[in-house]
Amino acid sequence: MADRSSRGRRASGRAGKPGRPTRAGRSSGARESSKARGPAGGRKPSAGRKPAAGRDETDLSDYTGIRGLLNPLWCYYGFRLAVLALTCFGVVMVFSSSSVTMISYGLSPWKQALSQGLYCVIGLLFGALALRLPVELYRKASMGVVVVSILLQLLTLTPLGIEINGNKGWIGVGSVTMQPAEFMKLALCIWMPAAMANVAKRKAGDRIKGYFVVGAVFLLCLGTVMLGGDLGTAIIMLLIGAAAFVTGGFPWKWLFAIATVMVAAVLFFVFSSPNRMRRVLAFSTLCSDPNSQPTCYQPTHSKYAMASGGLFGVGIGNSREKWNYLPEAHNDFIFAIIGEETGFVGAVIVLLLFVAVGWCMIVIAVKNKDRYASMVSVCIAVWIVGQAAVNIMVVVDLLPVMGVPLPFVSAGGSSLVMCLIAAGVATSMMKEQPQIKANALALSL
Repeated sequence: MADRSSRGRRASGRAGKPGRPTRAGRSSGARESSKARGPAGGRKPSAGRKPAAGRDETDLSDYTGIRGLLNPLWCYYGFRLAVLALTCFGVVMVFSSSSVTMISYGLSPWKQALSQGLYCVIGLLFGALALRLPVELYRKASMGVVVVSILLQLLTLTPLGIEINGNKGWIGVGSVTMQPAEFMKLALCIWMPAAMANVAKRKAGDRIKGYFVVGAVFLLCLGTVMLGGDLGTAIIMLLIGAAAFVTGGFPWKWLFAIATVMVAAVLFFVFSSPNRMRRVLAFSTLCSDPNSQPTCYQPTHSKYAMASGGLFGVGIGNSREKWNYLPEAHNDFIFAIIGEETGFVGAVIVLLLFVAVGWCMIVIAVKNKDRYASMVSVCIAVWIVGQAAVNIMVVVDLLPVMGVPLPFVSAGGSSLVMCLIAAGVATSMMKEQPQIKANALALSL
C-alpha cells in the first residue's frame, strides 16, 4: 500500500510540473501542431507572407557588373551588332584595297566594292529570313541540306567547275560563280548536331552504327572538297566536325584516334603537293632560303603592310602595298591592309569584334536548354572564329599561306553570303534561350 501511494504521489508530481507535459498532453499538442502546419506538413504561412515561388527563368537581375558579360540579351544584340559592324567595315575595306587593282585592269575602281555591296544586301536578306525560321525546321531539313551541298560540290568536277589558284572549288554559270564549299560548311553546322543528337538517344549498343554513319557522311564531304585540292577549306571543316563530335558526346578514345588519322591525312596532302610543300618550307625556314623568295613574296609584303601601319595607320585609302605589291590584298590578305591603313588600333578592334561574335554564341549556347540549338551555335562559332583566327595567323606569318578568307570582311560573294546566313541561323538558335525568347516575344522580333 505504501509503495502504491508513493508511486501515485510521484505520478501526480510529474503531472503537476509545468515543463513536463503528460503523454496525453503531448499527443493533443501534436494534433494541434499538425493542424497548424497544414496538410502538406509545412508551416502555415502567416498573414501577409506569400509562399516562396520558383525562380523566374527570364530574370536578369543577377547580371550586374562584370557578370553583365554573361547577360544573354546583351550577347544576343551584341552578336548582331558585331556581325553588322564587320560586314559594313568589310565593304569599306574591300573598296579601299581593290580600287587600284581594278584601275590597273582597266575597270571602274568601284567594281569590286559594288559587287561586295550587292552580296552584302543579298546576305543580309537571306540572313533575315534564316533568323525567322524555327529551329525544328532546321532539324528536319538538315539531312536534305547536306545532300544538296554534296551534289553542288561534285559539280566542281564537271565542265562547270572553275579552277582558281590551283584549287578547283568553284562552279560558274555565265558570269555568276559560287564556291559550294562555303555552303557545305553551313550544311555541316546544321546537320551534324542533329545527327549526333539522334545517335545519343539510342541504346549504348546501337550508337556505334550511328557514329559510323555520321563519320562516313562527314568524310564524304571532306573527300568532295579535297578532290578539288582545297586543303584550307577542308581544315576549317575539320574544326566544325571536331566541335560537333565533342559537343555531341562522341567517345573521347575514338575521337583521339580519328584526330590522329586526320592529322596524318593532312600531312599526306601537304607532302604530296609541291605547291603546299614550298609554302610550308618557306614558312619553316622564315624565308631565309634564296630559293623560297618567290613563295615568300606574299607573306613578306603582308608583314611590310602590317609594319607600316604603326599605332593609328596611314589612313583609309592611303595604303602603299595595295598598289599591286601585295597579291590578293582585297581577299585573303585584306587584314594586312586593315593593319596598314587603320594601324594597331584598327586591327585590335577587328579582333575584338570577332571575339565578341564567338563569346556571345558560346555564352548563349551554354545557357540554351535546347541541345540541338546549343550544338549548332557552337559549330557556327568554331567555323567563324576559327576561320578568322587561321586567316589572321596567315597574314601575320604564324601559319603558312593556305587561302582562307576573313569572314564578313574579305571580298567574295560565296563567303560573305554564307557567313551572313550562318549568322541568321545562329540568331534563330539563340531565340531558344529562355530570356531571349521572352524578350523576342515581347518585342515581336
